[in-house]
Amino acid sequence: MMKINKENILKLIREGKRLDNRNLEEFRPIEIFPNYIKKNPEGSALVKIGNTQVLVGVKMGIGEPYPDSPDEGVLMTGAELVPLASPDYESGPPREDAIELARVVDRGIRESGMIDMKSLCIKKKEKVWMVFLDIHVLDYDGNLIDASALGAVTALSFARVPKYDEKEDKIDYENYSGKLKLNDLPVTVTARKINGKIIFDTTADEEEVAEARLTFEFKENGNICAMQKGGTESLTNDEIIEMMKKSFEISKEIRKKIKSLKLDK
Repeated sequence: MMKINKENILKLIREGKRLDNRNLEEFRPIEIFPNYIKKNPEGSALVKIGNTQVLVGVKMGIGEPYPDSPDEGVLMTGAELVPLASPDYESGPPREDAIELARVVDRGIRESGMIDMKSLCIKKKEKVWMVFLDIHVLDYDGNLIDASALGAVTALSFARVPKYDEKEDKIDYENYSGKLKLNDLPVTVTARKINGKIIFDTTADEEEVAEARLTFEFKENGNICAMQKGGTESLTNDEIIEMMKKSFEISKEIRKKIKSLKLDK
């Protein structure tokens, strides 16, 4: 980032302003497109937050359960930072930030109990449904965690379970036995500290000058089910409480957007 741009961002934020004229808590326009991929995946969603675009797909297969959860299905989450999404992204093994992105999204879904994992059991200790959640960053302009989590939750909300013939041990991906059984609708909100101010829905340029990051995952009842700290600087108790309270209010508005979608589509 050019030094002059960095200094301008810091100066504006110190005054409670931003380059795009938003207030410090204001999100850019959020667009959600469920069932974006019409063929193959069991569920999908495209999410746009400003210029950031993330595509999430849900695929299901059959596998063995983990030994410590013999009657529960398996969730596996991966993230890919497509080189075309940003000049900073390169082809090759998963980057550290891609691994963190996948883990934060996975943790929010897992710790909220969003998916009824026991409903995915076909035969205890032997055979369960495996849910593969794939995050593809198509265009990066900040706030990847919130966009990816929103896409994941939306894709899962629309996901359907393929029919399975246990005798033939064959999955019929052309037909479905019903929707994925869900217990909750978690929402993820990330706050950042820049120049002593608390900022939400940061752009890529703003993230370059951010001192600290704190991500909250809220269940429908308002409880926090997961948190993730990032950045090089520490946060005071008062800053954490301020981030938490404001994130909770934002989460309620985002959840309304998800619920306004036609979940029977």
